[in-house]
Amino acid sequence: MKRFFQPVEKDGSSKKPSLSPSKKDDKNKETQRVEKNEPLKFVTWNANSFLLRVKNNWPEFIKFVTSLDPDVIAIQEVRMPAAGSKGAPKNPGELKDDTSSSREEKQILLRALARAPFGNYRVWWSLADSKYAGTALFVKKCFQPKRVFFNLDKTANKHEVDGRVILAEFETFRLLNTYAPNNGWKEENSFQRRRKWDKRILEFVLQSSDKPLIWCGDLNVSHEEIDVSHPEFFSAAKLDGYIPPNKEDCGQPGFTLAERKRFGSILKEGKLLDVYRFLHKDKDMLTGFSWSGNPIGKHRGKRMRIDYFIVSEKLKDRIVKCEMHGQGIELEGFYGSDHCPVSLELSQASPGSKGTEERA
Repeated sequence: MKRFFQPVEKDGSSKKPSLSPSKKDDKNKETQRVEKNEPLKFVTWNANSFLLRVKNNWPEFIKFVTSLDPDVIAIQEVRMPAAGSKGAPKNPGELKDDTSSSREEKQILLRALARAPFGNYRVWWSLADSKYAGTALFVKKCFQPKRVFFNLDKTANKHEVDGRVILAEFETFRLLNTYAPNNGWKEENSFQRRRKWDKRILEFVLQSSDKPLIWCGDLNVSHEEIDVSHPEFFSAAKLDGYIPPNKEDCGQPGFTLAERKRFGSILKEGKLLDVYRFLHKDKDMLTGFSWSGNPIGKHRGKRMRIDYFIVSEKLKDRIVKCEMHGQGIELEGFYGSDHCPVSLELSQASPGSKGTEERA
């Protein structure tokens, strides 16, 4: 919400405050300049293959984007391979086009993105070597970031393995788009990978406290029991009868006690706020989950909230709303993915704010 006030003339002036057409025009131009300082509306979405969404669900998704008109769109699970021929070094910032099939797929995607509303955005890619994982960040051309990195170390030209990170720095905040690795079911590889990821995320958050953070994406964790539809089902889940030696690693990946504790530590130590839960205190069985199991089979109706907007506590007073845009066990509003889009809206920063001030 933005508030603007008509300036009052100095005492003794013969002119009264007025909103003449010319002054209205001036005020509208000034308002537009203020609004273009930084992005205020954000969407995050695990597309579960961006190319498939373009081929099969694009008109519906375009209608959603046009209606919401976000300034930033963060995508996870792009599932488009990085540029580079077989056996050669890859370029994770570019789409593969060295084979006839990859060129065709790239053209399908780029043609879709050249048309409205995506023609109004600039895109950054961070891609895996194969059709796996990967992230993308779309930012309206009038809100270009100062810098963009593709790793948690803020190292130029380095991409995280599997393209799991895009970090954009704006004037008053940093935006972190991540696709967190799934915890998996077994100790040997996946548990260790997820522990290392969580440790690095915590280190990044603590080392980046000079400027407020907006962290979004598929974080692959449901923090509390309220964040899953059926807590007992997910707590008891196992794969092929395997039971991890550590009880805190038991259960559905994303809902093990170990993951949930680490996520809670990141929020607490990093002074971060889970925006959706901050605004929505009660369990919502219709629209309160961002991931939904297959409508056919044992996971029908089993849902989790694993897609988030996490912000620094410094931004708490600027939060306007945070919503999930899918509902029900039939995946309405999921646009072909098993995740629905999640949106965040902030109010304009105070004049003169650089985003680094601590609140009294």
